Order: sequence, then structure tokens, then C-alpha cells
Amino acid sequence: MPGEPMDRPDAAVWSSLESDGWYAARSATTALRDVLVRAGLEKDFPYLRADLNAFGHGFVELGRVSPDTAERLAELLRLALASGFGRDRDDGGHAATTAEEHKGRT
Repeated sequence: MPGEPMDRPDAAVWSSLESDGWYAARSATTALRDVLVRAGLEKDFPYLRADLNAFGHGFVELGRVSPDTAERLAELLRLALASGFGRDRDDGGHAATTAEEHKGRT
């Protein structure tokens, strides 16, 4: 619009690549994908993807899965909890994640 300052990005040309939320979601999606591949579940999550909401907050879209896939995922989580996953939590009650480990990467 005439008279508006041109130093701020225009919403029409905003790119998700300029968003920290996008990189966090992409990193977490990659970490989850790698684990699903190792577990043999890569074909069971066809809707897995990184996403942003309208406010630029990153999300990981898991999508719909079959009941068998949900059962396998539940069993993997039970095994992880039984083996001690979650004991090494930080002050905020969150376990360190692969996404946080790779946060500084470009």
C-alpha cells in the first residue's frame, strides 16, 4: 500500500524457510522418520510431514494410521518406557529430543 514502510516482509512473499518453527518441525519429522524406518514402519505413516500453522508454529503431522500400526507403535512406546526412556528428563520435565540435539544445524 502507498505510504507503508517497505522494511518489513510482505505476507504475500513470506517463506516458511524463514521460520524457526519450520526448521524445528522438519528436524523432528526427520528424526521420527529415521526411527520409523529402523522399526520397519516407514510405509505405515504415509502422511508424515512437517507443517506450520497460520502463526508460524511448527508441527509434525503424523496422519491417519491403521489399527495394526497403532498397536505396533503402542508396543514400541511400551518397550521404550520399560527400558528406562524418560528417566533422563531436564528441569522442565522434557526428555532431550533428537530435534533439540540438531537445533543448531543448518
